[in-house]
Amino acid sequence: MTTETRRLPEHQDSTESSALDRWPGVYTEPRGRLRGIVAERLIRYAVRDLPVRLRLPDGTVLGTGGPEDPEMTVHRPESFYRRIGASGLIGFGESYQAGDWDSDDLARLLCVFAEQIESLVPASLQRLRRLHVVRRPRTENETAGEAKDNIAQHYDLSNEMFALFLDPTMTYSSALFEREPALDPEQLTTAPRHDLALPDMRDGAIGVQQLSVAQQRKIDRLLDLTGVGPGSRVLEIGSGWGELATRAAQRGAQVRTITLSERQLEYTAQRAEREDIADRLRVELCDYRDAAGEYDAVLSVEMIEAVGREHWPQYFSALANLLAPGGRVGLQAITMPHDRMNASARTQTWITKYIFPGGLIPSMTAIRENAARVRLQILDDLSFGAHYARTLGLWGERLVANAGRLGSLGFDETFRRTWRLYLAYSEAGFAAGYLDVHQLVLGEA
Repeated sequence: MTTETRRLPEHQDSTESSALDRWPGVYTEPRGRLRGIVAERLIRYAVRDLPVRLRLPDGTVLGTGGPEDPEMTVHRPESFYRRIGASGLIGFGESYQAGDWDSDDLARLLCVFAEQIESLVPASLQRLRRLHVVRRPRTENETAGEAKDNIAQHYDLSNEMFALFLDPTMTYSSALFEREPALDPEQLTTAPRHDLALPDMRDGAIGVQQLSVAQQRKIDRLLDLTGVGPGSRVLEIGSGWGELATRAAQRGAQVRTITLSERQLEYTAQRAEREDIADRLRVELCDYRDAAGEYDAVLSVEMIEAVGREHWPQYFSALANLLAPGGRVGLQAITMPHDRMNASARTQTWITKYIFPGGLIPSMTAIRENAARVRLQILDDLSFGAHYARTLGLWGERLVANAGRLGSLGFDETFRRTWRLYLAYSEAGFAAGYLDVHQLVLGEA
């Protein structure tokens, strides 16, 4: 059994005592010397042959990396080891939030780890993983009210905060660039970071302009393939900040978009008025389970990840029941391999604890099986994971460039580190091929 003691990370102003309440997992440092010793040995084993440099305060450098490889600087080794010993990958993330370690090349560093995720722990200890994982809270996503709370925890943080890193279209999903981004794992882990993202991330700069165009290309492709045009009846499940609904209405469609986020609803409604399309675009605070009507196109972009595995049957039933005869479903989904999905289904991760409570990324197998149960089949499938790595890299550049404005919005240093890690962690997952994203068109079987 371990006991816990509270401490403030050195990078945080000690007068900000309210941070103790906002970030209890970060400001609670586990005690447990034995677990820390075991974690230290596992980490030394894990990085011994990796092309990284893990630099310790005493001057020791672990790993086989050279000057061009990513470096990880550990400031407080004892805290770093104890956190990982107490809660594995959650502890690894919390140690970054707390300032126990840093990296100037965070995405590339994490990509190396993501590529080797299956071999970081010795084979003889793999079976012990189940004794170390943290189980998900049982009441995390059982009811519609809990689902709304989960959405609010993420999407209702602040429209102004999201605007700091999204492009002016305010699209929070993968863009589709004109050309396939050169972001294969080997290149990502060997090329200098500045070669992977356009450096000027101010509004109006070329990088932001290209991102906006790529987001609109993604949306237009989905609208084209689902036949959205003048007079089309369109339902969007998950409004975001209204770019898809706006573009559909501008085509002459009658659009109903539903969301559980009050801030997104307000933003999208104001946008419809500003764009003079309020007569064709209706936004409502509504759960997909409560939606009714018949639509020529039912669209849902990267919303399934927040639904929760136990509710996927209801979600696909809603897609099928809301679809008019001959209509099309446009579904964009982040995916992971089926075996990894099953392994993580009941496990709390750093992402579900701090970023997306209640969420689970599906596999393509899960999507096909759930669609088939309601007599929907996949008519078109575009896989473009490298484009998501590129998108996330640009978002990360913008967040870093605008980080100084977070404080004026009420967000502290721990929040900044949390979101920097989240974007880099996600970028690494797509660049390493651990994650993918699919744009799908479904129709009646």
